[in-house]
Amino acid sequence: MHWLPFTVVGLIFMRLAAQLSLEALNRTEARRHAGSRPAALAEVMDDATFAQSVDYTLAKSRFAAVEGAWEVAVLIAFLFSGTLPYFWNMFNDLAPGAAWSGALFLVGTMNLLGLPNLPLEWWAQFRLEARFGFNKSTLGLWVMDHIKSTLLGLAIGFPIAWGLLALVGWVGTYWWVWGFVLLFGFQLLMLVLYPKLILPLFNKLTPLPEGEARIRLLALSERNGFRAQTIQIMDGSKRSSHSNAFFTGFGRFRRIVLYDTLMAQLAQDELEAVLAHEIGHYKRGHIPKRLATIALLQLAAFAAVAWLANAPWFNTAFVLPAGPLAPAFLLFGLLGGLVTFWFSPIGHWVSRKHEYEADAFAKNAMGGPAPLVGALRKLSQQNLSNLTPHPLYSAVYYSHPSLVERERALQG
Repeated sequence: MHWLPFTVVGLIFMRLAAQLSLEALNRTEARRHAGSRPAALAEVMDDATFAQSVDYTLAKSRFAAVEGAWEVAVLIAFLFSGTLPYFWNMFNDLAPGAAWSGALFLVGTMNLLGLPNLPLEWWAQFRLEARFGFNKSTLGLWVMDHIKSTLLGLAIGFPIAWGLLALVGWVGTYWWVWGFVLLFGFQLLMLVLYPKLILPLFNKLTPLPEGEARIRLLALSERNGFRAQTIQIMDGSKRSSHSNAFFTGFGRFRRIVLYDTLMAQLAQDELEAVLAHEIGHYKRGHIPKRLATIALLQLAAFAAVAWLANAPWFNTAFVLPAGPLAPAFLLFGLLGGLVTFWFSPIGHWVSRKHEYEADAFAKNAMGGPAPLVGALRKLSQQNLSNLTPHPLYSAVYYSHPSLVERERALQG
């Protein structure tokens, strides 16, 4: 018997055990505070809203446990039921050894792997989120979103996969270096094209109307050396009452995007503070730092795929032929998370550090912490955020500090 399948199964269940344990810890922490709201949160939420936030946390945690177990069952079924070699033979027989048939296998199989998760996605949207008043989507819109996403994934993913697989024949041994250049270059291009070509397929974007809000937000941007091409409002409310703000692009292509729900929930100075926080990410160099980190990780991933594809024990452990690159890419994509999960706390620690820095920038830009604190409190109320996460859970999963931690840093 090959050693690799046993190792993979062991890693799968180790990750699942860690995930279930973390969810159990977080539920225990939530229940501990359910009957008595901590004194530090007295000004953040009233008793009824806090109780609802606890219920939301518990419901999401229970769902996450079910989802994690289901994903493990699906992954094991695909890895060891003979499904992957069946798909490989089906697609590769169209043009044995051709880059395009390998790309079709890679993209087609990844889309097929997503099908078993659709019932859980439906439940999360139309049962869990709807129960707490967040869902604003319709079944028709949900179905269309998935159809668009699938078609878009095929339209973009297939040419990229074809190009990556064809590189082996074009440049030889060091194809993985050029593969990284191709993929990373495409991702940089998408930073510019996404808000113009992709995002409008799913959401309506309209310029922020003339008026006080536009004048003050643009003045804030100019004052802090952040010149955006435009400020746009996105109709996020047609799917969810959750709110957000972000900017996309770089250089003269930068644009600020605000959810319509955010506009409705915050006062003018609080909205400015949220924008100042986003500008803080730019001014503190977080974007290029993240891009550099992504670049290094992707280069390492390409090197790993190249090595694994040439290893006689990797593909064959899952009844796939040794040598072809497409199966190695697929297996790396399916199994990589078993390793990266254990390193995610490092990435989230860096992310939380960046959030503190962006908060500090917003505090200085607004002349004090009050506007950002007010915005964070309102967003926590509107989104029923978990205000008392277990420290270990937040260390593993949270890319943002908790509200209490952010307020403490802002007011310190």
